[in-house]
Parts: sequence; structure tokens; C-alpha cells
Amino acid sequence: MKRASKKKKRGKPSKSPKKRKAPRKKEAKKVLMLLAFPLWGSGSGTYARELARELNKSDNVKTAIVCPENRKKVQGLKLYPLHLPFPVAFTGHPAWPVCKLYKDLTPRELVDVYRNFTQSVMHAVDDFKPDIIHVHHISVMMWVANLVKALYGINYIATAHGTGVLAGTENKSYVPLTADALHHSKKVIPVSKDTKDWMLRTFGEEFSTKTRIIPGGITIEDYPIKKETKTLDRKYKLKGKKVVLFSGKLTEKKGVYYLVNAAKQIKGQIYLAGDGPERARLEDLKHKLELKNVHFLGYMGENRKKELVDFYYRADVFVAPSVWDEPLGLVILEAMAAKTPVIVTKKGGIPLAVKEGVNGTFVRPRNSKQVAEAVNRLLSKKRMRRKMGKRARETVEQKFTWKITARKYKRIYKQFYKTENGNGKK
Repeated sequence: MKRASKKKKRGKPSKSPKKRKAPRKKEAKKVLMLLAFPLWGSGSGTYARELARELNKSDNVKTAIVCPENRKKVQGLKLYPLHLPFPVAFTGHPAWPVCKLYKDLTPRELVDVYRNFTQSVMHAVDDFKPDIIHVHHISVMMWVANLVKALYGINYIATAHGTGVLAGTENKSYVPLTADALHHSKKVIPVSKDTKDWMLRTFGEEFSTKTRIIPGGITIEDYPIKKETKTLDRKYKLKGKKVVLFSGKLTEKKGVYYLVNAAKQIKGQIYLAGDGPERARLEDLKHKLELKNVHFLGYMGENRKKELVDFYYRADVFVAPSVWDEPLGLVILEAMAAKTPVIVTKKGGIPLAVKEGVNGTFVRPRNSKQVAEAVNRLLSKKRMRRKMGKRARETVEQKFTWKITARKYKRIYKQFYKTENGNGKK
């Protein structure tokens, strides 16, 4: 008897393993910066420009800047034009030899500025669709950010640079609207403790709970450990000469007058890199005192940056005799990165970076005699200059690079990005 043959059950065809989908890459968050000045020629312009560049190096943040920059393209940056009815600044600007000052604007002129700022920013917001707005200077531009928040629900933070606070100090009509904008901001970032204290005195102590100090920095890659300066020596006939350098805007507050006034006693060649409303007065002083060792280099913008960096390295000392409570001047950090000891005043945020006898030395404001003595002392002591210069470089590397600054800002942005349902953290 034949056994009934069992039919083999056919198994279900084995399914090929599903391919795992690669995790979706998170879209970069968008930060729109607002700046009322060109990207070159001021500390706040440098701060915004270099911070944006550093942020753009990461995969999770992309930036754009609304500013009145003549260059249509700037490497590594996305720009939106800021249309101005006329050039206007807090203390002057080298890109605008003739400009109005905020403190002197008539109500009609101020309305024109605000209207133009608003139109430019609205266009950028509609096109860029930012997740957060970052305002530079707590002044008129911050009023615009306050309006944008009300209309679009986009949070904003503000960096308080010193001259923005100055506007509220010199013209009290700015205070109510700026205080209201501070109230609606998510975070306020003074660039130094003195700027913070000044801001709170001017606009109200109640804002202290939302402040965090973040000084600027430098792009350390632009400042190698060693640099050849023979080309500069040949161009300016510097071989065998002692070089004293100042870099920055030539305004009364920078105190350059007291350096030029000390020139007859200084045993070296003084080079002034910069331009501004104080230049004519300084040139008159040079002629009056018959000074042969004072040289004006003019404004050294992007096209002369390499030469300026060479000057930082070639200088035996760097002098920044500021007479006002300045935030930590980025030019001081640039000189320090080039291993050049600095002679400065104990004003504003400068002591954040400079330590007496370690990487520089202090002089009293408005004191030409002390400036001359400090310069000559360092010029006569090569070993001391080298030691201070080495420490100056170390200070910048450890505390004051844009990489460090950008990391701090990213943590702040993350708290307040706009969400799909509305604002970020309240």
C-alpha cells in the first residue's frame, strides 16, 4: 500500500530585510542679525561679522545679516541690504566721513530712520524666515525687533555694545522705547561688565536678570604663532626702528590725542591705523608740536587687513589710551594675538583681558606723561616685551576666540527658537 505522499508545505518566501532609513538631518536653525552699520570700520561690525562667520561653520545654525554694507557679496555671509535715509552713527564711522549722530536727530529724522529700518528688516524676515533675531546695539534697531516679534512671533536677543547705550545716555528720548524693547527681549548680552552696569543705570536695574556678559573675540587662525614682516619694513622703512601702534576709530573717546601729545617724549615711531572725526585735530597737533615720529595710516578696511595684521606683529608695543568706559576693544585682542604687549587704560571691559605686568600695563586716562613713560619703559626692555607678548597670546587663545563666543551664543539661541506652535521658551 502506497503511503500518501505528503505535500511539502511551501514556506512563505522570506522577506528581504528592510533597509533602514538614514536619520533625517535636522534643518539648520536660522539666525537673522540686525546691524545699523557696515561690517567693517567698527567694533560692533567686526563682532557681528566674525560671529556670523563662526556660527555658519556649524551644521545646525545658519545666519544672515541685515546691514548697510556696500559690498554685495562677502565670503561666508548672507546679507540683506539696510536702506538708510542718510548715514547716521553713534560717534561717527570711517565708512561715512560725513554723517549725522543719533543724539542729534530731529523727531522727523528719527521717524525716517525707523521707517527705513522696518521696511528693510521686514523684507529680510519674509525671505529668510528666521527662527530667532539677534540685534546688535540696544537702540533704534531693537525697536524694530520688538515690532517684528509682535507681528511674527519671532523671539529676539540683543547684544549691548557700548555706543548703543551711549545714545540713551546722550538723548533721553530714546529711553522709553528702548526700555520697552529690553522688556520684550529674551536675553541681553552686554560685551563687558561695565557695559552691563552702564546699561542698567540708563534703562533700569530690572533687566539685570536677563543679562549675560559675552565679550568678543578674534579669529585666531588669522594670527599665526610667527609672521614675517620684512615687506612692511621695506615699505615703511622700519628696519632697526621701534614701532608704537594704535588701531581704531579716531574719535575723542579713544584718547589718541594723549598718545600724540606724548610723542615728543616717546623714543619710537608712532603709527595710527584708522580714521574718524578726530583726525583733523590730531594732524593739527602734530604740526603744532612739529612731530616727525607720528604717521597716519588711514582707514585700514578689508582690502588692507593683511597690512594691518603685519603692523600688529611688527609693533613693539600697542597703545589704546581710551578715555571712556569702552567695551573690551577687539583691536586690543588683535594686538595681543600677535604677541604684542599692550598699554591701555583701566576703562570699561579692558581689564577682562589685560593684567598689569602680565600681558600689558595700565596708564591713567588723559595722562600723556604716563603714556610716554610706559611706552619708553617697554621699548627699552626687549625681554619684558617678549614675555608679556607670549602671555598676551595665551590669554587670547584661552578666553577670546570667536569659536568660544559662538559656542556661548548657540546655547542661548537654542532656548528661544521659534517653534511651529509659536514662540520658543517664554
